[in-house]
Amino acid sequence: METKRRKLIPEMEGPMARWYAKQRGSEPPLAAWRRQAADLAAGLAPGAAVLEVAPGPGYLSIELARLGFAVTGLDISHTFVALAASRGRAEGVAVDFRHGDVADLPFPDDSFNMVVCQAAFKNFSSPVTALDQIHRVLRPGGEAVILDMNRGATDDDIRADVSGMRLNTFNSSVTRLTLGWLRSRAYTAADFERVAAESAFHGSAAHADGMTLEVRLTK
Repeated sequence: METKRRKLIPEMEGPMARWYAKQRGSEPPLAAWRRQAADLAAGLAPGAAVLEVAPGPGYLSIELARLGFAVTGLDISHTFVALAASRGRAEGVAVDFRHGDVADLPFPDDSFNMVVCQAAFKNFSSPVTALDQIHRVLRPGGEAVILDMNRGATDDDIRADVSGMRLNTFNSSVTRLTLGWLRSRAYTAADFERVAAESAFHGSAAHADGMTLEVRLTK
C-alpha cells in the first residue's frame, strides 16, 4: 500500500495564487519558460499532444502551445485555471486549461505523447498514484518529464536562483524563505528513483544539479 505524504500547504487560491503568478510572470522567468519549452520540444513530433500537470499560471503550457503542440493544462487550483486561461486568450494561444487532480486524471488511456510536471511533484500527497495516472494517460513510447526542486539544493543555490528572478527586496525575501521551507519536501534523485520503482513506470532516470531535479520516465 502506498505511503501518503502529509500535505504541508493547501492549494494556492485567491490572492496567494495571484501573487505567485505575478512573481513568476516577469521577464527573466518568462525567458526561462521559453528555453524550457524549446528543450522539451526537441523530443516531440510536430503537433504532439502534451499534458502539463499543475501548470499554475500556465506560462510553460502557453510557450509549448506557441511552438505548435496540442497542449492541455490541468490544475487543482481554480484560481490558477482562470489566470492561465485568461493569459492564453490574451496571448492568442490555444491551450485547454481545466480543473482536476493528478490522482485521478480525467483523460482516457493513451491520450498524450508527453506529460510535464514542473515545480509541483513534491507537493503531491500520493506520488505513486500520481505516477500511475501519468503512465496511464501516456501513449506507448511517450515520455513524462518531472522538473522540480532538488532536496540537495544549498542556501547559495536558492539565493542564486531567486536573484535571477529580479524581484524586489520584499518578494525576494519571501521567495527565498518559501523555497528554503519547501526544500524539506523535495526529492533527491535517489528518493525519486525509489518512488518511480513502485509505480507503473518501474523506474526512472533522475538527475540533480544545484536547484533542479530532472526526471525522465518512459512508457
